[in-house]
Amino acid sequence: MSEQTRTAVVTGSARGIGKAIAKKFAESGINVVVSDIMEEAAIETAKELQALGVKTLAVKSDVSNADDAAELIQKTVETFGAIDYLVNNAGITRDNLSIRMSEADWDMVLNINLKGTFLCSQQAAKAMMKKRFGRIVNIASVSGILGTAGQANYASSKAGVMALTKTMARELGPRNITVNAIAPGFIITEMTDKLSDDVKNEYLKQIPLKRGGTPEDIANAAAFLISPSAAYITGTTMNVSGGMVI
Repeated sequence: MSEQTRTAVVTGSARGIGKAIAKKFAESGINVVVSDIMEEAAIETAKELQALGVKTLAVKSDVSNADDAAELIQKTVETFGAIDYLVNNAGITRDNLSIRMSEADWDMVLNINLKGTFLCSQQAAKAMMKKRFGRIVNIASVSGILGTAGQANYASSKAGVMALTKTMARELGPRNITVNAIAPGFIITEMTDKLSDDVKNEYLKQIPLKRGGTPEDIANAAAFLISPSAAYITGTTMNVSGGMVI
């Protein structure tokens, strides 16, 4: 199968890091399924990617819902004939100190960030196993390694994503399916733009490269992990943090 006929599903790809990954793939000639809870934004992103000469599909999907996850992969296979790459990028934050965090905020973050990654990977793996090829990339976070005050739910979910990555790598390796994770550090996005200058400066003090990362930095890492150059890499978490985690 030629690279031009490969198909990728990127969850949470209507904007931000997910959109940058979807664009990077499209620029490489990969057909892209733009999955997001924000349907109109997903449709607009899919249209933008079509201009790069690839086929796209926009799917509204709540990754924490098992039926939605199954439908996402089913629509992908029905439209493109297969799924070759899955990037589990969909995620949210609901920050608060542990003693003040509501059960609802705990559940919502774990359901989307961790359960959603599991559900989509489970469905994609079933399709990938039939053709004995696949690449799954999970977007984790340095918070899952370091722990971050005010993010007990988020850090726990991302630590879980890294453990899930290792487990599924062992299970799916015999079928030529690799499973890896990327742990972004302080990445400049719409979400981090809203932080105060004091908070931003505190993050920058922890980064040897003395700058925040870009969504494109994460997209480049994802592109490497699905490439033939990474065919013998599985079960690992790649820190893309400017040295915040060494």
